Amino acid sequence: DRSHIDETLRLANEEKAADYAAAIQRLRKIYHTSIKPLEQAYKYNELRQHEISDGEITSKPMVLFLGPWSVGKSSMVNYLLGLNDSPYQLYTGAEPTTSEFTVIMHGEKIRSVEGIVMAADSSRSFSPLEKFGQNFLEKLIGIEMPHKLLERVTFVDTPGIIENRKQQERGYPFNDVCQWFIDRADLIFVVFDPTKLDVGLELEMLFRQLKGRESQIRIILNKADNLATQDLMRVYGALFWSLAPLINVTEPPRVYVSSFWPYDYAPDTSHKMSFFSDPELVFQEIVDDPDKYYIFKSILAKTNVSKFDLPNRDAYRDFFGINPITNFKPLTAQCSYIGGCLLDKIEKAITNELPALLSSINSGKQPGLSSCELTGCGEKPKNRYRKN
Repeated sequence: DRSHIDETLRLANEEKAADYAAAIQRLRKIYHTSIKPLEQAYKYNELRQHEISDGEITSKPMVLFLGPWSVGKSSMVNYLLGLNDSPYQLYTGAEPTTSEFTVIMHGEKIRSVEGIVMAADSSRSFSPLEKFGQNFLEKLIGIEMPHKLLERVTFVDTPGIIENRKQQERGYPFNDVCQWFIDRADLIFVVFDPTKLDVGLELEMLFRQLKGRESQIRIILNKADNLATQDLMRVYGALFWSLAPLINVTEPPRVYVSSFWPYDYAPDTSHKMSFFSDPELVFQEIVDDPDKYYIFKSILAKTNVSKFDLPNRDAYRDFFGINPITNFKPLTAQCSYIGGCLLDKIEKAITNELPALLSSINSGKQPGLSSCELTGCGEKPKNRYRKN
């Protein structure tokens, strides 16, 4: 069912296209009259790699799909645009199928556009791609079609990363081309599937190129319904741990898990990222071997806790042998309207009440309630065990 796509993206709403077009034209005029003359006077275009053309100023936001081969990038595009089982769907398969950079754009009618034509058209934003040579332009293809979503964005589907292929075998500078699209993309989906989690040299290079673009990246674990829940959690942990050192953010990378195509989930698989297929079995596996699910590594990645302060796994194994997990409420259920949440009280004690008490003792004041006015605690201390 694709109805949620139109609803979530509000595709049925009438956009004020004329207002946007007028604003873009004003932006173009400002650039040409106020900015470009200074650039030309000091030859700024020779210093920067990203030259702004009129076509780029007026172009729609770009959504870029990257990742290993046959992980479902083209299937995601087909699903988003509703192209499945139509003559215009992008070709998909188990073997590497997409060897071209495919740009899917809005047009009045459905037609394909050769890369050479796209690069030669100054009204488009792709004319700078000529610098990558004839071999690349033969691997660039455009598809125009009337579609509500394409009135707002342009999709770019890329060839899959194949770790055992050398760049020169492609016949063009693959990484340089990827960088060109990355520099202009507004949203970047990096797609994996459970069978392709290894991070090789080409994927490492790709993530180096994505440095500084972390806020635009969405990591997708696709084809999740191919695995039972226990196996999916192991795969999720492995992917999480492989990508953590490659992404330049203080928080661990968020991974979106699903199966992005127009078919029902495989039977006997979870529709959500949870342990509800057999929670007691999964929990027992976690207690017996927490490293199997990257429990402690995830704690170290998400917090400032030292590895020497991690709990003793044998003690927890014995504890849960006597006290079944079902005896305990989840933290989200340990809240009341009047008393608040237990975890919030711990946080308040660490960041406010205990420092205030110590501050009152050091200042010679009478310890009382946790009020900075009474204790002179000054700036609110930070919880040093929480990563900011």
